[in-house]
Amino acid sequence: MCTTCGCGSGEVRIEGVEPGAAFRSVDAAVTGILGAHGWHSHAHGSTSHRHAHGPLGAVHAHGTLPGRVLQVEEDLLAANDAIAATTRERFRRDGVFAVNLMSSPGSGKTTLLVRTLELLGARWPVRVIEGDQQTSRDAERIRATGVPAVQINTGKGCHLDAAMVQQALAAVAAPPRGSLMLIENVGNLVCPAAFDLGEARKVVILSVTEGDDKPLKYPDMFAAADLVLVSKIDLLPHVSFDVSQAIEHARRVRPGVEALCVSATAGTGMDAWMAWLARGVKHAVAGAEHVPVAAPLQVPFSDLA
Repeated sequence: MCTTCGCGSGEVRIEGVEPGAAFRSVDAAVTGILGAHGWHSHAHGSTSHRHAHGPLGAVHAHGTLPGRVLQVEEDLLAANDAIAATTRERFRRDGVFAVNLMSSPGSGKTTLLVRTLELLGARWPVRVIEGDQQTSRDAERIRATGVPAVQINTGKGCHLDAAMVQQALAAVAAPPRGSLMLIENVGNLVCPAAFDLGEARKVVILSVTEGDDKPLKYPDMFAAADLVLVSKIDLLPHVSFDVSQAIEHARRVRPGVEALCVSATAGTGMDAWMAWLARGVKHAVAGAEHVPVAAPLQVPFSDLA
Protein backbone atom coordinates (compact mmCIF):
# COMPACT_ATOMS: atom_id res chain seq x y z
CA MET A 1 0.00 0.00 0.00
CA CYS A 2 1.36 3.40 -0.94
CA THR A 3 1.32 5.30 2.33
CA THR A 4 1.68 8.65 0.61
CA CYS A 5 -1.52 8.72 -1.42
CA GLY A 6 -3.29 5.56 -0.26
CA CYS A 7 -3.21 3.63 -3.54
CA GLY A 8 -2.35 -0.06 -3.71
CA SER A 9 1.14 -1.14 -4.70
CA GLY A 10 1.14 -4.88 -4.18
CA GLU A 11 0.05 -5.73 -7.72
CA VAL A 12 2.85 -3.96 -9.63
CA ARG A 13 4.17 -5.90 -12.61
CA ILE A 14 7.00 -4.88 -14.93
CA GLU A 15 7.67 -6.68 -18.19
CA GLY A 16 10.99 -8.46 -17.97
CA VAL A 17 11.28 -8.14 -14.19
CA GLU A 18 10.68 -11.13 -11.91
CA PRO A 19 7.33 -11.07 -10.06
CA GLY A 20 7.55 -9.48 -6.65
CA ALA A 21 10.71 -7.52 -7.44
CA ALA A 22 9.13 -4.45 -8.98
CA PHE A 23 8.21 -2.64 -5.77
CA ARG A 24 10.90 -4.03 -3.51
CA SER A 25 12.80 -0.77 -2.96
CA VAL A 26 9.79 1.20 -1.78
CA ASP A 27 8.43 -1.69 0.27
CA ALA A 28 11.77 -1.89 2.08
CA ALA A 29 11.65 1.82 2.82
CA VAL A 30 8.11 1.60 4.18
CA THR A 31 8.94 -1.44 6.31
CA GLY A 32 11.90 0.38 7.80
CA ILE A 33 9.78 3.40 8.65
CA LEU A 34 6.74 1.61 10.06
CA GLY A 35 8.30 -1.45 11.66
CA ALA A 36 5.74 -3.09 13.94
CA HIS A 37 3.56 -0.04 14.45
CA GLY A 38 0.47 -1.83 13.19
CA TRP A 39 -0.02 0.30 10.09
CA HIS A 40 -2.95 -0.56 7.90
CA SER A 41 -4.91 1.32 5.28
CA HIS A 42 -8.03 1.22 3.20
CA ALA A 43 -8.53 1.17 -0.55
CA HIS A 44 -9.60 4.18 -2.57
CA GLY A 45 -13.34 4.57 -2.36
CA SER A 46 -13.60 3.50 1.26
CA THR A 47 -15.08 6.26 3.38
CA SER A 48 -14.68 4.53 6.75
CA HIS A 49 -11.55 5.33 8.78
CA ARG A 50 -10.13 7.47 6.00
CA HIS A 51 -8.56 10.74 7.07
CA ALA A 52 -6.74 13.33 5.01
CA HIS A 53 -3.50 14.70 6.38
CA GLY A 54 -0.64 16.18 4.37
CA PRO A 55 -0.50 17.28 0.74
CA LEU A 56 -1.96 14.12 -0.79
CA GLY A 57 -4.48 13.08 1.84
CA ALA A 58 -2.74 10.03 3.27
CA VAL A 59 -4.63 6.99 4.47
CA HIS A 60 -3.60 5.90 7.95
CA ALA A 61 -4.26 3.43 10.72
CA HIS A 62 -6.72 3.84 13.58
CA GLY A 63 -5.15 5.98 16.28
CA THR A 64 -2.21 7.09 14.15
CA LEU A 65 -1.30 10.67 14.91
CA PRO A 66 -1.27 13.19 12.02
CA GLY A 67 2.40 13.92 12.69
CA ARG A 68 3.18 10.25 12.25
CA VAL A 69 1.39 10.19 8.89
CA LEU A 70 3.25 13.26 7.69
CA GLN A 71 6.56 11.74 8.76
CA VAL A 72 5.82 8.59 6.76
CA GLU A 73 4.93 10.68 3.71
CA GLU A 74 8.13 12.68 4.01
CA ASP A 75 10.30 9.61 4.52
CA LEU A 76 8.69 7.71 1.67
CA LEU A 77 9.10 10.63 -0.74
CA ALA A 78 12.70 11.05 0.43
CA ALA A 79 13.36 7.39 -0.38
CA ASN A 80 11.75 7.87 -3.78
CA ASP A 81 13.82 11.02 -4.43
CA ALA A 82 17.05 9.20 -3.56
CA ILE A 83 16.32 6.53 -6.18
CA ALA A 84 15.30 9.22 -8.68
CA ALA A 85 18.57 11.08 -8.11
CA THR A 86 20.50 7.93 -9.01
CA THR A 87 18.49 7.51 -12.21
CA ARG A 88 18.90 11.18 -13.12
CA GLU A 89 22.66 10.93 -12.70
CA ARG A 90 22.69 7.89 -14.94
CA PHE A 91 20.75 9.76 -17.63
CA ARG A 92 23.04 12.78 -17.26
CA ARG A 93 26.16 10.66 -17.48
CA ASP A 94 24.87 8.76 -20.53
CA GLY A 95 23.60 11.84 -22.38
CA VAL A 96 19.96 10.71 -22.35
CA PHE A 97 17.08 13.21 -22.35
CA ALA A 98 14.29 11.76 -20.18
CA VAL A 99 10.76 13.18 -20.26
CA ASN A 100 7.89 12.33 -17.90
CA LEU A 101 4.54 12.64 -19.75
CA MET A 102 1.60 13.21 -17.42
CA SER A 103 -2.10 13.92 -17.91
CA SER A 104 -5.60 12.80 -17.04
CA PRO A 105 -6.91 9.65 -18.75
CA GLY A 106 -8.04 10.25 -22.33
CA SER A 107 -5.91 13.31 -23.05
CA GLY A 108 -4.26 11.57 -26.01
CA LYS A 109 -0.86 10.81 -24.44
CA THR A 110 -0.32 7.53 -26.26
CA THR A 111 -1.59 8.84 -29.60
CA LEU A 112 0.76 11.81 -29.28
CA LEU A 113 3.59 9.48 -28.33
CA VAL A 114 3.02 7.18 -31.30
CA ARG A 115 2.88 10.14 -33.71
CA THR A 116 6.06 11.55 -32.16
CA LEU A 117 7.88 8.27 -32.73
CA GLU A 118 6.66 8.10 -36.32
CA LEU A 119 7.95 11.61 -37.00
CA LEU A 120 11.28 10.90 -35.33
CA GLY A 121 11.98 7.87 -37.47
CA ALA A 122 15.66 6.98 -37.07
CA ARG A 123 16.68 10.53 -36.13
CA TRP A 124 17.57 9.55 -32.53
CA PRO A 125 17.44 6.31 -30.56
CA VAL A 126 14.28 6.27 -28.42
CA ARG A 127 13.17 4.14 -25.50
CA VAL A 128 9.71 4.16 -23.91
CA ILE A 129 8.40 3.16 -20.49
CA GLU A 130 4.61 2.80 -20.35
CA GLY A 131 2.60 3.09 -17.15
CA ASP A 132 -0.96 1.79 -16.83
CA GLN A 133 -2.92 0.06 -14.11
CA GLN A 134 -3.61 -2.92 -16.36
CA THR A 135 -2.95 -4.33 -19.88
CA SER A 136 0.04 -3.93 -22.21
CA ARG A 137 -1.99 -2.32 -24.99
CA ASP A 138 -0.04 0.93 -24.98
CA ALA A 139 3.36 -0.78 -24.98
CA GLU A 140 2.19 -2.88 -27.91
CA ARG A 141 1.23 0.28 -29.81
CA ILE A 142 4.68 1.69 -29.15
CA ARG A 143 6.49 -1.48 -30.19
CA ALA A 144 4.50 -1.50 -33.43
CA THR A 145 6.47 1.62 -34.43
CA GLY A 146 9.72 -0.31 -33.98
CA VAL A 147 10.68 1.44 -30.73
CA PRO A 148 11.64 -0.67 -27.68
CA ALA A 149 9.11 -0.30 -24.86
CA VAL A 150 8.50 -1.87 -21.47
CA GLN A 151 5.11 -1.91 -19.74
CA ILE A 152 4.63 -1.22 -16.05
CA ASN A 153 1.26 -2.28 -14.66
CA THR A 154 0.63 -0.61 -11.31
CA GLY A 155 -2.42 -2.68 -10.33
CA LYS A 156 -4.31 -0.49 -7.88
CA GLY A 157 -1.52 2.10 -7.98
CA CYS A 158 -2.30 5.52 -9.42
CA HIS A 159 1.21 6.64 -10.43
CA LEU A 160 4.68 5.51 -11.36
CA ASP A 161 7.49 5.95 -8.87
CA ALA A 162 11.27 6.03 -9.10
CA ALA A 163 11.73 2.39 -8.01
CA MET A 164 9.44 1.14 -10.78
CA VAL A 165 11.24 3.20 -13.42
CA GLN A 166 14.69 2.20 -12.19
CA GLN A 167 13.82 -1.49 -12.47
CA ALA A 168 12.03 -1.05 -15.80
CA LEU A 169 15.23 0.42 -17.21
CA ALA A 170 16.88 -2.95 -16.64
CA ALA A 171 14.23 -4.57 -18.86
CA VAL A 172 14.50 -2.21 -21.84
CA ALA A 173 17.42 -2.03 -24.26
CA ALA A 174 20.08 0.28 -22.81
CA PRO A 175 19.67 3.75 -24.33
CA PRO A 176 22.87 4.91 -26.06
CA ARG A 177 24.27 8.44 -25.89
CA GLY A 178 21.94 10.95 -27.54
CA SER A 179 18.81 8.94 -26.76
CA LEU A 180 15.34 10.15 -25.89
CA MET A 181 13.65 8.36 -22.97
CA LEU A 182 9.90 8.92 -22.88
CA ILE A 183 8.00 7.83 -19.77
CA GLU A 184 4.21 7.77 -20.08
CA ASN A 185 2.82 8.01 -16.56
CA VAL A 186 -0.48 6.61 -15.34
CA GLY A 187 -3.42 8.85 -16.30
CA ASN A 188 -3.98 10.93 -13.18
CA LEU A 189 -3.74 14.67 -12.50
CA VAL A 190 -2.91 14.30 -8.79
CA CYS A 191 -0.34 11.80 -7.49
CA PRO A 192 2.17 11.64 -10.39
CA ALA A 193 3.08 15.26 -9.67
CA ALA A 194 4.57 14.26 -6.30
CA PHE A 195 6.85 11.48 -7.52
CA ASP A 196 10.20 12.31 -9.11
CA LEU A 197 11.16 9.60 -11.60
CA GLY A 198 14.64 10.90 -12.42
CA GLU A 199 13.45 12.68 -15.55
CA ALA A 200 14.96 15.88 -16.94
CA ARG A 201 11.60 17.46 -17.69
CA LYS A 202 7.93 17.00 -16.81
CA VAL A 203 5.36 17.57 -19.57
CA VAL A 204 1.67 17.92 -18.74
CA ILE A 205 -0.82 17.26 -21.53
CA LEU A 206 -4.18 19.03 -21.35
CA SER A 207 -6.70 18.18 -24.06
CA VAL A 208 -9.34 20.58 -25.31
CA THR A 209 -11.97 18.00 -24.41
CA GLU A 210 -11.26 18.82 -20.76
CA GLY A 211 -12.05 22.05 -18.96
CA ASP A 212 -9.77 25.04 -19.50
CA ASP A 213 -9.83 25.52 -15.71
CA LYS A 214 -7.96 22.24 -15.05
CA PRO A 215 -4.73 24.05 -14.05
CA LEU A 216 -6.60 25.80 -11.25
CA LYS A 217 -8.34 22.62 -10.11
CA TYR A 218 -5.13 20.57 -10.12
CA PRO A 219 -2.46 23.16 -9.32
CA ASP A 220 0.21 20.76 -8.04
CA MET A 221 0.38 19.01 -11.39
CA PHE A 222 0.69 22.20 -13.41
CA ALA A 223 3.05 23.79 -10.90
CA ALA A 224 5.40 20.86 -11.54
CA ALA A 225 5.24 21.20 -15.33
CA ASP A 226 8.16 22.33 -17.47
CA LEU A 227 5.91 22.32 -20.54
CA VAL A 228 2.14 22.28 -21.03
CA LEU A 229 0.93 20.67 -24.24
CA VAL A 230 -2.64 21.64 -25.17
CA SER A 231 -3.67 18.63 -27.24
CA LYS A 232 -6.44 17.69 -29.68
CA ILE A 233 -6.71 21.26 -30.96
CA ASP A 234 -8.29 19.96 -34.16
CA LEU A 235 -11.42 19.50 -32.02
CA LEU A 236 -11.63 23.17 -30.98
CA PRO A 237 -14.55 23.94 -33.36
CA HIS A 238 -16.60 21.28 -31.57
CA VAL A 239 -15.89 22.02 -27.91
CA SER A 240 -16.13 24.90 -25.49
CA PHE A 241 -12.48 25.42 -24.53
CA ASP A 242 -10.60 28.70 -24.28
CA VAL A 243 -6.95 28.01 -25.12
CA SER A 244 -5.74 31.43 -23.97
CA GLN A 245 -7.58 31.03 -20.68
CA ALA A 246 -6.14 27.57 -20.12
CA ILE A 247 -2.58 28.81 -20.68
CA GLU A 248 -3.21 31.83 -18.48
CA HIS A 249 -4.42 29.53 -15.71
CA ALA A 250 -1.36 27.31 -16.11
CA ARG A 251 0.93 30.33 -15.84
CA ARG A 252 -0.90 31.49 -12.75
CA VAL A 253 0.28 28.36 -10.93
CA ARG A 254 3.62 28.08 -12.80
CA PRO A 255 4.67 31.57 -13.96
CA GLY A 256 6.34 31.56 -17.34
CA VAL A 257 5.72 27.90 -18.11
CA GLU A 258 6.08 27.19 -21.80
CA ALA A 259 2.94 26.05 -23.62
CA LEU A 260 2.46 24.50 -27.05
CA CYS A 261 -0.74 23.62 -28.92
CA VAL A 262 -0.71 20.35 -30.83
CA SER A 263 -2.86 17.91 -32.72
CA ALA A 264 -1.31 14.48 -33.17
CA THR A 265 -3.94 13.48 -35.74
CA ALA A 266 -3.83 16.66 -37.85
CA GLY A 267 -0.13 17.31 -37.30
CA THR A 268 -0.68 20.87 -36.10
CA GLY A 269 2.06 22.11 -33.77
CA MET A 270 4.05 18.89 -33.97
CA ASP A 271 7.07 20.71 -35.44
CA ALA A 272 7.32 22.88 -32.33
CA TRP A 273 6.98 19.84 -30.06
CA MET A 274 9.68 17.96 -31.97
CA ALA A 275 11.95 21.00 -31.78
CA TRP A 276 11.44 21.14 -28.01
CA LEU A 277 12.55 17.52 -27.77
CA ALA A 278 15.49 18.20 -30.10
CA ARG A 279 16.79 20.92 -27.82
CA GLY A 280 16.62 18.58 -24.86
CA VAL A 281 18.52 15.82 -26.64
CA LYS A 282 21.22 18.24 -27.83
CA HIS A 283 21.79 19.60 -24.34
CA ALA A 284 21.76 16.10 -22.84
CA VAL A 285 24.49 15.06 -25.27
CA ALA A 286 26.49 18.14 -24.29
CA GLY A 287 26.29 16.93 -20.70
CA ALA A 288 24.31 19.93 -19.42
CA GLU A 289 22.85 19.32 -15.97
CA HIS A 290 20.20 21.98 -16.59
CA VAL A 291 18.40 21.51 -19.88
CA PRO A 292 17.11 24.94 -21.09
CA VAL A 293 14.33 23.53 -23.23
CA ALA A 294 12.34 26.75 -22.93
CA ALA A 295 15.03 28.76 -24.77
CA PRO A 296 14.00 30.14 -28.20
CA LEU A 297 14.86 27.84 -31.10
CA GLN A 298 16.47 29.59 -34.04
CA VAL A 299 16.35 26.78 -36.61
CA PRO A 300 13.43 24.60 -37.75
CA PHE A 301 13.15 20.99 -36.61
CA SER A 302 13.89 19.73 -40.13
CA ASP A 303 17.38 21.27 -39.94
CA LEU A 304 18.31 19.60 -36.64
CA ALA A 305 20.51 16.54 -36.75
